Amino acid sequence: MHKKYFSLLALLCFFAQVFSQNLKSPSDFLGYELGTAFSRHHQVVEYFKHVANSVPDQVQLVKYGETYERRPLYLAFLSSRENMAKIETIRQNNLRRAGVIEGTTENDQTAIVWLSYNVHGNEASSIEASMLTIYKLLTEKEEWLKNTIVIIDPCINPDGRDRYANWFNKTASMPYDIDQQASEHNEPWPGGRPNHYLFDLNRDWAWATQIESQSRIKVYNKWLPHIHVDFHEQGMNEPYYFAPAAQPYHEIISTWQRDFQVQIGKNNAKYFDANGWLFFTKERFDLFYPSYGDTYPTYMGAIGMTYEQGGHSRGGLGVLNDEGIVLTLIDRIAHHTTTGLSTVEISSQNADKLTTEFQRFFNSSGLKYKSYVMQGDADKIEALKALLDMHEIKYGHASRGKVSGYKYDTGLQGSMTTTNEDLVVRTDQPKGKMVKVLFEPNAKLSDSLTYDITAWSMPYAYGLECIASTAIVGQVNANPQQTNNTVNRQATGYMTDWDSLKDAEFLAELLKQEFKVRFTEKPIQTDGKSFDRGSLILTRGDNPSKSDFDQELITIANRFSRKLDAIASGYSTQGPDFGSPDIKLVNRQRVAMLSGEGTSSLSYGALWHFFEQQLHYPVTSLNTDDFGNIDLAEYDVLIMPSGNYRRLLNENNMKKLTNWVKAGGKIIAIDRALSSFAGKEGFGLKSNASDNQNDEANLIPYGDRRREFAKNLITGAVFETAIDNSHPMAFGYDTTYHSLKLGRSSYSLLKNGFNVAHIGSNPKNVSGFAGSEAIKSLPNSLVFGEERLGRGSMIYMVDNVMFRSFWENGKLFLVNSIFFVNNQAYRP
Repeated sequence: MHKKYFSLLALLCFFAQVFSQNLKSPSDFLGYELGTAFSRHHQVVEYFKHVANSVPDQVQLVKYGETYERRPLYLAFLSSRENMAKIETIRQNNLRRAGVIEGTTENDQTAIVWLSYNVHGNEASSIEASMLTIYKLLTEKEEWLKNTIVIIDPCINPDGRDRYANWFNKTASMPYDIDQQASEHNEPWPGGRPNHYLFDLNRDWAWATQIESQSRIKVYNKWLPHIHVDFHEQGMNEPYYFAPAAQPYHEIISTWQRDFQVQIGKNNAKYFDANGWLFFTKERFDLFYPSYGDTYPTYMGAIGMTYEQGGHSRGGLGVLNDEGIVLTLIDRIAHHTTTGLSTVEISSQNADKLTTEFQRFFNSSGLKYKSYVMQGDADKIEALKALLDMHEIKYGHASRGKVSGYKYDTGLQGSMTTTNEDLVVRTDQPKGKMVKVLFEPNAKLSDSLTYDITAWSMPYAYGLECIASTAIVGQVNANPQQTNNTVNRQATGYMTDWDSLKDAEFLAELLKQEFKVRFTEKPIQTDGKSFDRGSLILTRGDNPSKSDFDQELITIANRFSRKLDAIASGYSTQGPDFGSPDIKLVNRQRVAMLSGEGTSSLSYGALWHFFEQQLHYPVTSLNTDDFGNIDLAEYDVLIMPSGNYRRLLNENNMKKLTNWVKAGGKIIAIDRALSSFAGKEGFGLKSNASDNQNDEANLIPYGDRRREFAKNLITGAVFETAIDNSHPMAFGYDTTYHSLKLGRSSYSLLKNGFNVAHIGSNPKNVSGFAGSEAIKSLPNSLVFGEERLGRGSMIYMVDNVMFRSFWENGKLFLVNSIFFVNNQAYRP
């Protein structure tokens, strides 16, 4: 018996040794020295498949999704043979610690470390480092794997990665040119940083608007690691950054999470010091905005960190930086590999403490607000529920009654009468701390010098009334209401409300299916029902080409869950009749959008994604380089994303654009695009001058200037705005709207136009940081407006409602601008 046992053990050891001997280094597998060329994504995938096949009892390779360009997304799980044999048990034990699943946790103290690479495609060293890291862990550092599971995502953003690598590989000199001015160090628009839709995936963790984020979040929440590292690159002149992070820290970050960052940083520093490599810590990169690859994991119980290597897209294979040092890709790979291994090492050394403190994090009993109760449009509530489902955050519906607490619309204590349709999200759940982060009215900011926006509260973003209560509010299960419209062939037509983006999606589909749709500019009462401005009207008489008008319309309405009311007659009890001039036909607008040099790739990408993935309505992208040859008469609407159009809008092109608008065209200018028209002849838009400009000498000490300058900044703050909801741009909105303001740009109210949304004489900053000097330019300033120019319109959107695509309540302003404002087809 013993002989058989030892023979079997020897056989297993033999096969394990054979498998290990088959494992090739990245350089041997790829056929070139790692760091002497940029590997394409498919080559990296093939290497990870080779590793998994060579060491199958220590590595599992799992495909967790695909990008928009159909490149695969993979995770590699590696540990000791013993741990891999019980990996599912370890995973479930960890979720029990967090309270995500029920049951008794076994005596298992396995650390879980997740390493994420190449979220920004042109920060290109980290995907190379992922290959060297997994190789070294399996061949040199197996001891650490005895009590640690390492999860490696070699490339979060394959589409951006290959955009950069393909450009560089066909552009670079041989041998590479270290001159910073060489073309290989100056990437063209839009660059490889973003994904297919030009989103910054490192700002999308919480909002999960992109398919890569959605796929990753799903599997991330099945594991909830104890450590998460997001590998990046920064400018070529900065050496290396690693934790601990800079202030501000969000207040829910535990003492342990803060302290262990320091321990990790000191372990990294040990290796950098030994090699003579420079680094910095505690600067620039804070832990506040919740949608980063360091903060989102932190708010889910991990030690979340960003590691930044010098280089970025200008690094190439080698570049001479401003200090006279030739920084090579080989160097950058070595640095990222070192910090990755160092992080696994210290995690293994502290596995017991990591698991204990991880469990402790999920106690949310000390939070001030216990419940967030929201009411408003059902579609907006459903949209928010979809986001919560993605993050596996629990919610329920309120019972009938009354709840008291902090009222978001007034900023004061108040109460709300609740119904079963209202949403309740409580903090007495495993992810209660993330609930606080996402829903709190105004996150506590310990330092105004922060890396990103400072306001994101979900009730404001989704346009819902909310009360934050210090009590546990009771919940009931609410059955979703099914929309099941029926045909009424005696009806003159059908009407439906206009309140949300779901209504806009319905309209877009009707137009694509060649229905003729009308909307009302005034409230209507008919057949005992009331309809507000913007409500859609579809009449039998407008659609004679539809062989079965009723059935086709009902089928589409049911698919989009839109409630239709059959209307017996075009004669209204109150308000305009169906033939009134106030009932206008919705034109099937031909929409174009500027792209290319001068436009913000992020702003363009958000719009592109919105049209294709959310509104599902056709849009034509026009490259700014081709603008002089473009026939604008082919389009009714031209969207100008945020950008700098100084080069584009020379005298001839400005004249071309102005003439097109006067003939009936419509321009929608967003954010920085407004500066192209402010103060220009023929346009009523004017910038507000800053009040703090003077001719006095600047006596602010050098060391204080950065902090002093913060007084002039608005770092993503929410302001209350007054809405003229009788204007078509604001149909579907109330008389107030909470706008996310991303900077200090300010424009005067239009004298000869429509000020659809504006900030009043006493600006109300409801959430986030706004500098005292910046606020001085905001009284009586424009937020959204329309100016008539001949037969056409200029639509000004000072605040970008499409920013990162998460401010859901702002998107209807854009749709209204396209279809309702100055509604007419362009006629040259």
